[in-house]
Amino acid sequence: MTIPAKAFQRWLHGIAPHTSTSDICRVSGIKRTTLAQQLVRGKVAEATVVSISRAYNVNPVSALAAFDAYSQLADADPPTRSELVSQISTPDLLRAVLARSAADPGGVPAAAAPAGSSALDPAPHATSVKNWVEAIDDGELRHRVSAATGIAPQNYSAQLTANRLAPELAFATSLAAGVGPASGLVATGLVTEAEAGWPPGARQSALDSLSEGELTTLAGDRLQTLGRALRRQEHDHEKTEKIWENLG
Repeated sequence: MTIPAKAFQRWLHGIAPHTSTSDICRVSGIKRTTLAQQLVRGKVAEATVVSISRAYNVNPVSALAAFDAYSQLADADPPTRSELVSQISTPDLLRAVLARSAADPGGVPAAAAPAGSSALDPAPHATSVKNWVEAIDDGELRHRVSAATGIAPQNYSAQLTANRLAPELAFATSLAAGVGPASGLVATGLVTEAEAGWPPGARQSALDSLSEGELTTLAGDRLQTLGRALRRQEHDHEKTEKIWENLG
């Protein structure tokens, strides 16, 4: 679900009239050959729209909403708490567990850090896409996305395993789950939290709202997932070494 070239050119003329393609590419950091190839194919990538929008001080989400395929991005629904928590990295969760474990019996941190000194890592993080989908999945989400987009479930799962989703799939996933349509674009890193209209400090507030039990359970689940991924990597590495040994 890329952007039709004709619609893109109309939009581009609206934000940068009488500006040459060379100048647009220069200020946006896009290679001229890349943009030219997209225009020739008749399909412009969403990332191209985002880069040019930023260069001309246009909100990328609003820019994408100007195209028919992404018109529902105009509905700026706020993220749910589970979505916000899904965009908190595992190291940040572990730091929060340690900070709470240092609290005195009254629940007051033993050595409170100055405000702003422990800012969360920016989204996205190493497992942000997979975590986001799991946070909004009611058990049937993948089937609905497959039916809406035509992607095979196994191909969808493969993208999640690689912690990526094409913009159109991220958008379709948001719609299928009934959450804010820009949330998936944040999880994939196409746009920032601020560009999607997420309130400042929303992720930190969501983290603070977790009970100790919720936080510990979530951190434990993340560590188990990380452990499985590392074991798979180690197993694959061992297999590769054995292959080289047999060849050598």
